[in-house]
Amino acid sequence: MSDAALFRVALSSGEVRWARGTPDGGPVALLPAGFRLDAALGRSGPEAAVALATPAMARIDQAARVLAPVEGQEVWAAGVTYLRSRDARLAESAGQTAYDRVYAAERPELFFKAAGWRVRGPGDPIGVRRDSTWDVPEPELALVLAADFAIVGYLLGNDVSSRDLEGQNLLYLPQAKSYDGSCALGPCIVPATAIAPPFDLRLEVRRAGARVFEGTASTSRMARTLEDLAGHLGRAIGFPVGAILLTGTGIVPEPPFTLLPGDEVRIAADGLGTLVNVAEAVGHSL
Repeated sequence: MSDAALFRVALSSGEVRWARGTPDGGPVALLPAGFRLDAALGRSGPEAAVALATPAMARIDQAARVLAPVEGQEVWAAGVTYLRSRDARLAESAGQTAYDRVYAAERPELFFKAAGWRVRGPGDPIGVRRDSTWDVPEPELALVLAADFAIVGYLLGNDVSSRDLEGQNLLYLPQAKSYDGSCALGPCIVPATAIAPPFDLRLEVRRAGARVFEGTASTSRMARTLEDLAGHLGRAIGFPVGAILLTGTGIVPEPPFTLLPGDEVRIAADGLGTLVNVAEAVGHSL
């Protein structure tokens, strides 16, 4: 792949900049200091695509730490977009039928996941709630949306979730989905002009160096189109600086697997790179 991927980086000087590189090789060249994702996505799809193609100006000549590739964007998420996810959610909720109905409904499940400043990036810790007993990583394709909801890029996301809280009561969904470390994105944004779906997503969880879970899923198995999900998100809400939309997971670890503090979670897809995070305990126990 060409060096079209966009990385948000912190330089050793402390300055935060955007850079270009490859999903597997990392950032190599800095964009102009004035480049902002908020400004790029706060336009129509065609204009945003041009802005995302801003050429790099100079090679990175110092150490740079890769950050979550997001600025003021809100992160939203879609649920029950794969049959595997529907079946898992039915099992966790003791046979409640809401998930079964939404899988086949005209309107998708959409929910707020995180503000941009809460998002964890590559190498940052993801959270396991102390008041939960069943927690899972959810590897997902994330859409980068312009202000008019055009899909202008793709990246990897982790919709970390507390399945026991969600299963107890559907009204607990915000607590099961939104907490410190529940959303990770990265390592980079790949413009839609440089790559196209479907993507084969891979998940690996390692504990004390040993693999304790692995799974794969293709976005071609989704029950809804990516454009449909983006269109529904924009029906009655606006995003002046664009948005990130997680599109659901087709990889759901079977119980009794639960994510533990110290577990290393690796999410990968050809052309989008690899997102690596280590779990930590967050919050307070009951």
